Amino acid sequence: MLKKLLFLFNVLLISSIALAQDFPPRSNTLVTDYTNTLSAEDKQRLESKLVAYNDSTSNQIAVVLIKSVGDYDINEYGTKLIRAWGIGQKDKNNGVLVLAAINDRKITIQVGYGLEGSLTDASTQEIIQQNIKPNFKAGNYAQGLDEATDEIIKYTTGEYKADKNTKKSRKGNDDGGSPIGIIIIVVIVLVLVFRNRGGGGGGQVIGRRGSASPFWWFLAGNMLGGSGRSSGSDWGDFSGGGSSGGGGFGGFGGGSSGGGGSSGSW
Repeated sequence: MLKKLLFLFNVLLISSIALAQDFPPRSNTLVTDYTNTLSAEDKQRLESKLVAYNDSTSNQIAVVLIKSVGDYDINEYGTKLIRAWGIGQKDKNNGVLVLAAINDRKITIQVGYGLEGSLTDASTQEIIQQNIKPNFKAGNYAQGLDEATDEIIKYTTGEYKADKNTKKSRKGNDDGGSPIGIIIIVVIVLVLVFRNRGGGGGGQVIGRRGSASPFWWFLAGNMLGGSGRSSGSDWGDFSGGGSSGGGGFGGFGGGSSGGGGSSGSW
């Protein structure tokens, strides 16, 4: 049993390392540029608009610029990133991610579950074709993102209104936690269960025939589900360049996405 516990711990550790290599750490701003494509003024102007929208509606629109998604399909990468960062509110899933891979010349708009009714796949494709693509082809990245976010705001305004506690302090908003912290919690739970394995059958991790309880496999599956491929390619210089310099954003709220949205290239 101890060997099985150690094996599960090693699998979780390896998966968390792979995930950390694939995705940048959670940003503390709504506009994150790892490519230095946007000027400081452009980032601040866009950040201020998105923070104001977040404060008034609780909807969170995140704009992320990276160099490349490597072997990933950009839709897949975007879906995993919106989940990894928790864009949107946890109870509403009202987040939107605008992700551009500059070297790949690819763009995707990913939509949280809660906004799929107002911001449809057809709407995101229209925004990409009419607002993002022409501007990006001309090198007007800031203009394209400004127009795209304006359109997203038009589609989603009125879907939700801000809660009184929507604005959180940055210190108190680390909902997701780090992969290492999650592993430690899982290991502690497993150790406690092993100590009490002689009790009721519902608390056992390993059954009498050596098979794992479905609950624990479900837990492990959720832990492993976010792990991606690490090819070592330059998907984004995640060190530096991520902050826009401020604006009062309280942090992402733990939202998720089912893959709604669309993508394109320029």
